[in-house]
Amino acid sequence: MNQKDKGNAAEHLAAAFLERKGFQILERNFRCRAGEIDLIAKEGDCIVFAEVKYRSSTSLGRPEEAVDQRKQRRICRAALYYLTTHGLLESPVRFDVIAVLGEEITHFEHAFEFQE
Repeated sequence: MNQKDKGNAAEHLAAAFLERKGFQILERNFRCRAGEIDLIAKEGDCIVFAEVKYRSSTSLGRPEEAVDQRKQRRICRAALYYLTTHGLLESPVRFDVIAVLGEEITHFEHAFEFQE
């Protein structure tokens, strides 16, 4: 399995994980000129933008450590575009990271704040 396939499998696991927790998945792999968001979900009235990171081991660091400031800014720009184009600017939002390490899933809610 190549890296892209592993990433897709991790995103599928993460989406199923969120659905089991009661989230409604709105979008997978949302792309726009501003960037990409792996999963967009709804929990209650909150729109959740989730970045999924996969690692088979910690030799290169933990998966959540790969979501650096630059990546966070790209996600925020894409989130702003999504909210604007879907008439959701007044909705509460949250930015989460879902780390998949082998078969283990860790959900970091409120992983980072909106950045411009």
